[in-house]
Amino acid sequence: MINYFIKQSSSFLIAIVALINYANAQVNTNSNIQPKLIKTQGSGQSDNIHCGLQDKAGNLWFGTTGEGVYRYDGKLFTHFTIKDRLSSNTIWSILEDKAGNIWFGTNNGVCRYNGKSITSIPFTFTNSNSFNITNPINNNPSSKNEVFSILQDKSGKIWFGTSNGVYCYNGKTFERFLDNPGIINKSGLTLKSVQCMLEDKNGNFWFGSGPMAFEGISLFDGKSITNYKPKNENWIRNILEDKNGRLLFATRHIGVITYDGKIFSDFVKPQGLRNDLLNNILVDIKGNIWYASDYVNDNDITTGGVWKFDGKSTIKFTKKDGLSNTAVFFILEDRSGNIWFGTRNTGLYRYDGKSFISYTE
Repeated sequence: MINYFIKQSSSFLIAIVALINYANAQVNTNSNIQPKLIKTQGSGQSDNIHCGLQDKAGNLWFGTTGEGVYRYDGKLFTHFTIKDRLSSNTIWSILEDKAGNIWFGTNNGVCRYNGKSITSIPFTFTNSNSFNITNPINNNPSSKNEVFSILQDKSGKIWFGTSNGVYCYNGKTFERFLDNPGIINKSGLTLKSVQCMLEDKNGNFWFGSGPMAFEGISLFDGKSITNYKPKNENWIRNILEDKNGRLLFATRHIGVITYDGKIFSDFVKPQGLRNDLLNNILVDIKGNIWYASDYVNDNDITTGGVWKFDGKSTIKFTKKDGLSNTAVFFILEDRSGNIWFGTRNTGLYRYDGKSFISYTE
C-alpha cells in the first residue's frame, strides 16, 4: 500500500513539473518576446520610431530606423529584425493590406509578413519612355530602392513611394507608375522620394515629396499630374484628410498648410512650435489635431514635445507631463482612443487621455 502511494505521489509530481515546463515553453517560445520595447541592434539616440499601425487583430506595429519592427499584442512585444528575414532594420513605412498581410518599406526594398514568416519582395523594373529623357537620373534605377511610403487604394492596388519613383502592385506584378505613357506629366516630375501618399474621398491621389527630389505636392486626378509648391515649400512630411474633406499637409519648413479644393492656406500654429521642427500631425477620432515636434536642446523649452488643438485652444505636453523624450516623430491613435508617440532613441509612449506611460526599457 505504501509503495502504491509513493508511486501515485511521484506520478502526480511528474505531472505538475511537466505542466510547469509546458507553460514556460509557451511563454518563451519566441526569445524575441519582451514585456517592454527593448533595443538589441545597437541603434543610437538619433534613431526613432518612425511609423506604425494597428492591424485588424488589434496588434500594434512600430517600425524603427535601426531596430527593425516591434509588434505589441497588448501584453508583450515581439521583435523582428534582419534575423527574421527583414531586408533591413531601418523601416520607413508599414501597411496592412486587405488580405491581412503586413508590408514593411525599408531602406533596402520591401518585405511582406503573412502571419508566419517575412519575405523580401523585389521590384520589377521596366524601361520607361515617360520620364524626362534630358535628365539621365530619371532612367537609372537604384540597386538599393528605399521605400518611404505605402498605400493601398480603394481598388486593392498597392502603391509604393520609393527612391526610384512610385511603383504599383496589382497582386501579381509591379509597374512603375510613370511608365504609363497615358499619364500627362507636363512638369516632368519624377515622383522620387515620395515621403507620403493619400487617396482622397474623391479618388484623387496626392504625393508628398522629400529629400533628393524636393518636388513638393503632386496631385494625380486619373489623367494628369499637377504640381504645387505653396510658399515654395518642397518637402512634405505627411498628408491627412479630415471629415470635411479638407487636406492637411505637415511640411518641413512652413508648418501645417491646408487645401480646401481651391486654395492652400496656413493652419493653426501652436504657440512655441517651430515650423522647422514639426515632424508629424494626426487628426484623432474626436477631430483634435495633434502636432509632433523635435527639439534643439534641453535648454530650449520652447521646442520639442506634443501639442493638441481642439479647434479652439491648444495644450502642450512635455517632460513635466510624463513625456520624458520630447523629440517626437510618430503619432498613432488606436481603437481605444489611446494616442501613441514614437520618439528619438527608439522611445515609445502611450497617452490615455490623462497620463503618459513609457513602454521603453
